[in-house]
Amino acid sequence: MIRYLLNVWRNVKATGLYFLLGILLSALFQRYVPQDLMTKVFGGNESWGILMAATIGVPLYACGGGTIPLLQQWLWDGMSMGSAAAFMITGPATKITNLGALKIAMGWKRFALYILFVMLFSFLCGMAVNLLM
Repeated sequence: MIRYLLNVWRNVKATGLYFLLGILLSALFQRYVPQDLMTKVFGGNESWGILMAATIGVPLYACGGGTIPLLQQWLWDGMSMGSAAAFMITGPATKITNLGALKIAMGWKRFALYILFVMLFSFLCGMAVNLLM
């Protein structure tokens, strides 16, 4: 039981700050970003919203726990499910630790191809989600 509690505490220390940051960003977006702007940028079944979500998923993603409150608010404000899916696919594949390791292992050319592939794949998945929803 002590080992379990120590592991839980270790996980809370590792992700707790990101989770709180996600809640803070969600509150700030809810308070200061107009709903019609979110609907215009990420809403509907348009490919532009999915492309924008895939693009901001690269630098903005911190961790799943911190991103969920932010995405929840965006979905309430009019973000399409396809845009949310594109953001959630792009984010984990482009975490800074993953990118650092990939750049060292693959070099610049293949690293850039990896980023393009991830964005293309997340865009296509987002389009498919919007078509199915």
